[in-house]
Amino acid sequence: MNFAVAEQKLKEIGQEHVLKYYDELSEDEKNALLEQIGNTDFSVLSHVNDDAEEKAHGVYSPLKAVTRDEILKRYDEFTAKGIETIKAGKTAALLLAGGMGTRLGSDNPKGMYDIGLTKHVYIFQRIIENLLDTVHAADTWIYLFIMTSEKNDAATRNFLKEHDYFGYNPDYIRFFKQDMAPACDFDGKLYMESKSRIATSPNGNGGWYSSLVRAGLDGILNQNGIEWINVFAVDNVLQKILSPGFVGACVLSNASVGSKVVRKASPDEKVGVMCLEDGKPSIVEYYELSDEMRDAKDENGEPAYNFGVILNYLFHVPELYEVASKSLPLHRVTKKINHIDENGDFVKPTEPNGYKFEQLVLDMIHEMYNCLPYEVIRENEFAPIKNKEGVDSVESARELLKKNGYEL
Repeated sequence: MNFAVAEQKLKEIGQEHVLKYYDELSEDEKNALLEQIGNTDFSVLSHVNDDAEEKAHGVYSPLKAVTRDEILKRYDEFTAKGIETIKAGKTAALLLAGGMGTRLGSDNPKGMYDIGLTKHVYIFQRIIENLLDTVHAADTWIYLFIMTSEKNDAATRNFLKEHDYFGYNPDYIRFFKQDMAPACDFDGKLYMESKSRIATSPNGNGGWYSSLVRAGLDGILNQNGIEWINVFAVDNVLQKILSPGFVGACVLSNASVGSKVVRKASPDEKVGVMCLEDGKPSIVEYYELSDEMRDAKDENGEPAYNFGVILNYLFHVPELYEVASKSLPLHRVTKKINHIDENGDFVKPTEPNGYKFEQLVLDMIHEMYNCLPYEVIRENEFAPIKNKEGVDSVESARELLKKNGYEL
């Protein structure tokens, strides 16, 4: 994109200030800014005046999960079908790895964080070794897509290459960057994070599929006959990936999407819960659960809304194509946004000062025909690392890893 075209694009949306410092920039900086302007979807700014109130939810009702008792009864059946599906090359894995380790006190990608005590044990290492368990069980390599962000793409690629991908076959690894959305102030004016760059943020965990398609990697799904893709977050170091039983259960039930879930530790645990909304699969956030829903019981006397999601989903690819043809809701999120002020000085706000725009995976799930919640044992598959200390931390994950026999 040349300067004249970029200037016209910005003029049409009233954002000419983006080029305020253009004449001061180096040639490389000028080219980078013009490229960013050309690649950025500014249509998200049309949502800046959306009502602050959340749109009304539909009618919630319970969604039955495949519980551990049923899984154990059908273990051989589920596992055999899963192995058969994986061996046939019909599955792939997708790691959401765009985050940084800021809350852990690190400036590196979150997956590079070392949780070892007596030796190096990196988050990326644990994730890949978990997937290797399935590779070995099925005796076949599985495509692993790794979604990075603009901020951590190079560091992630270099780190994994330096560590020989922790034993994974690089021929089956594909990296792609998550699409970014521009950030603005409360009046819709774009923030600049520097004189040569618009402030942006990742477009949410629901943007993984559009980002995959934009990178041209959906061709791998088509060319290889991949029918199921396991999408999961980087921070859960205990999660099993494409576990055969989970795959088999989803295949045999003709699920549009499967979701690994854990039994809630208490009725008021702060975790999103799988449910139905107007008869379609959905996730109700903990703060949206009414007292009536918390107290509701199923036919066995168990809590009716009892299974929390752990962000580990198995999507049926044919339904993904249909979802991609629809517009997922765009969520306007109030955030603290670093930027330069009108004098070109860097500002790090202490209070929220604008909006970022995100798509959420729960909206993608709500577009599916059905969903199969699949219960896993919390202590065996749920060790999220969100904080350095306390709940869902490096400390708690280490304890769970040690209980599961991992050496740190």
